[in-house]
Amino acid sequence: MNIRAFLGIVTVHVLHFGIRLVHRGGTAFPGRIALKICPNLLGVLSRGVRTVAITGTNGKTTSARMIEQAFSDSGMDCVANRSGANLLSGITTEFAMRCTLSGKCKSKWAVIECDEAAARRVFPQLRPEIVVVTNLFRDQLDRYGEVTHTLENIREGLKSVPEALLCLNADCSLCSSLAEDLPNKALFFGVEKSAAHETQPPEISDATHCIRCRTHYDYDYVTYGHLGGFRCPKCGYSRHAADVAVTAIDSTDSAGSRVRIRIGKTEQPVRVNLPAMYNIYNAAGAIAAATAMGLPAGSAINAVGSFHCGFGRMEQFDIGEKGAKMMLVKNPAGCDQVLEFLSDMDGEFDLVMCLNDNGADGTDVSWIWDACFEKLSILGDRLHTVTVSGIRAADLWVRLKYAGVAPEKISLERDYELLTQKISQMDKPVYIVPTYTAMLDFRAHLIKKCGGSDFWEG
Repeated sequence: MNIRAFLGIVTVHVLHFGIRLVHRGGTAFPGRIALKICPNLLGVLSRGVRTVAITGTNGKTTSARMIEQAFSDSGMDCVANRSGANLLSGITTEFAMRCTLSGKCKSKWAVIECDEAAARRVFPQLRPEIVVVTNLFRDQLDRYGEVTHTLENIREGLKSVPEALLCLNADCSLCSSLAEDLPNKALFFGVEKSAAHETQPPEISDATHCIRCRTHYDYDYVTYGHLGGFRCPKCGYSRHAADVAVTAIDSTDSAGSRVRIRIGKTEQPVRVNLPAMYNIYNAAGAIAAATAMGLPAGSAINAVGSFHCGFGRMEQFDIGEKGAKMMLVKNPAGCDQVLEFLSDMDGEFDLVMCLNDNGADGTDVSWIWDACFEKLSILGDRLHTVTVSGIRAADLWVRLKYAGVAPEKISLERDYELLTQKISQMDKPVYIVPTYTAMLDFRAHLIKKCGGSDFWEG
């Protein structure tokens, strides 16, 4: 190891210790400074570590936690960026904190969540053994651009690791296309027609036309968004058969889902410890990656039924008479899945929605007009009240009004301290739906009120 790498490791440790003393995260900044000293530091620290990398638009954090749990259940300690710091700097910090000063990693395995736009910089250094691509949706247009730009970022990153096994979402026409022109071996996961509810083409889609010939796709079934049994009637590009396939959804409620998943030729019952279709996809992808890494199928199945994600992903808070659940949203597809989940709830509930337009959220909030908030207007008395908050609370208020939510049910409160007090006095279940930076800020107030761990503590 050269002197630059040594100095980089020391820098990370010193800065991380100092930042934590003042009760800040210390997740990305130390790595950012260390990379100025040693630009290939991640490559040095991750050498010889068998790594699963997870990228894609939605589900990265949850999928990573599921896979990490499978490793843990198999007695295999691994490096993991639980804080969600998924850029090159944050990932470098995580590895440096798990390495000796000589640069030797204390773990033989790693499960790393990687930002889609960062893949082209991270993968050449990290050299993952397996890469999971969860899905691709339109997200943060000011940062990522069109969804095809995100696809190209991931493709460029994968070109540097032709030996990596790809775990691809068979139901996403964009993800599946990565197997078309890359030399990597691919394993596919997805949801079969027998487990899908919709047969009509999606009304709003981020991938309406064939990525090969631009002909409009036909669909045999749809799960959500543009995911499902797509096929091009002109050139024949279509959904790939899934190696890990959800064949049936037996039940689903606010606590999770019970499904059947075929792994190879064997179908097994699986409990997913989070509700909603998108978490069923996360579970299928996690099982595909874990078994591809050589972990027992039983460990992977147990992991998706027992893991705890938290950090704003269906995270439960003991506040108010019935408690509150926080569900992060950041784009129309993810928001629609949360709205679908809320539509299935029995009984009355209160809703809190927080919209910010900081850099990490995406400064363009026009996406709220693509999300189907109209689903809230048909809930009737089940939707007791809606409180909007965040920097762009007024925009959200207008969107809900035009969606048909009764104006007398909507109130605006930007002060998170007062909003926390308001929730603590509610006697019905509360669902909190924030964007990313709103989640961080508001969550800190909830933690202070009812206890819990800071996000950088996992």
